[in-house]
Amino acid sequence: MDPLHVLSQVEYMLAAPRPELLPRFSATAAAVLPHRAAAMETGDCSRLPIKVDGDPAITGAVTSAELQRLAALGVPGKAVVTEETLGGKRRKLVVLTSAPVIGKGAMIALVPTEDAPADSALEIVAKLWDIVSVNAAQRATDPEPAVLESNIAAATARARAITDLGQTHATTLTSLLSVLRSRRLGDAAARQTATDLAAAALVELRSVADRDQELSAEPASSAFDTLVVQLDPLVRHDDVTVDLAGPGDERPLPQDIAHTARTVSRGLVLAALERGSTRVRASWRIEGQSLRVTVRDDGPDVARAVPATGLTERITPLGGSWEVDAVPGWGATITAVLPLGVQETPELRPLDRLNPRELEVLAGIARGKRNRQIAEELALTEHTVKFHVRKILGKLEVTSRGEAAVLARELRLESVGA
Repeated sequence: MDPLHVLSQVEYMLAAPRPELLPRFSATAAAVLPHRAAAMETGDCSRLPIKVDGDPAITGAVTSAELQRLAALGVPGKAVVTEETLGGKRRKLVVLTSAPVIGKGAMIALVPTEDAPADSALEIVAKLWDIVSVNAAQRATDPEPAVLESNIAAATARARAITDLGQTHATTLTSLLSVLRSRRLGDAAARQTATDLAAAALVELRSVADRDQELSAEPASSAFDTLVVQLDPLVRHDDVTVDLAGPGDERPLPQDIAHTARTVSRGLVLAALERGSTRVRASWRIEGQSLRVTVRDDGPDVARAVPATGLTERITPLGGSWEVDAVPGWGATITAVLPLGVQETPELRPLDRLNPRELEVLAGIARGKRNRQIAEELALTEHTVKFHVRKILGKLEVTSRGEAAVLARELRLESVGA
């Protein structure tokens, strides 16, 4: 194998933009280990932790659960040949895992076209994966502002989706239990009702991803009507009285607000029932530029009448806040106030763009230190300090050390005066 060709291929992979990392690695590895598909899971990318490449018949059915099971079989630095499920079918696989000093590591599974890949091919792809994963981990720990902003937005969207799915599961399971425990239904009727509930829940879960991608608004009354449908099994079969009062308002709600209001309503109603409430009232009201989602109950255990952490994480990105009024012996009233205006993501402050090492170098620059002095203080090489200085000037969007020093002083960089 030509050494120059090998080096050029390594350079080709290391220079890959993040979305192209897996396709380039797959293409390079295919020269020594032919394969039909590749699937990767990484802990360093909140925006898209699972990536696939190759035969869509395989990659289109890959799940996170499959990749997590495969990751547990991996041995960092080695290629593990195994037979496990990927893409819904049991297949011969080559599993490559990494455990770099920096970052959380990554796993890649290849579907080889040969039943018994050569040992030499396995050694080569394992070493290639080590090189690529170390480079990817390093870049993940120091993302560009645009990548960081995208990751934060995606992580927030994922958290919302997880909360929505969790609440949907909780509502369905609670409704199923209510049906099965109900004294009003016979065995046959209870089984049929439970079957209908489970089938409807499956349809709902399968469509939630498509529904969350919609960017349009919906009338407040229609949004509340959807909540009524979601809670209907609980209201119909539980012995607890649950009153639902809609907003009586046709003004449009942004889709994020509508989804969040339903999630909060379901979560607060379920929490009230868990506290032993016998009467619960959920209502929506548009007041000024806010939607007020209120759940009132007569539960005796008011000490537990606090919004769940997952619900707080759901409303915070939208600028929401809580109002809690809990009186022993009288019950609790919890209101989520959701602003209807668009909440802009705050812009990163200049110094927030720098990693801890770059902040230390900038502190030295602000004190008038030269590169050699900074290198001695931080136990670095002068070449490394020069590299950090170039990164700092680019991230701060300045052209000289003097401008960087002035900016650091204006922003009161900690340790400047140390």
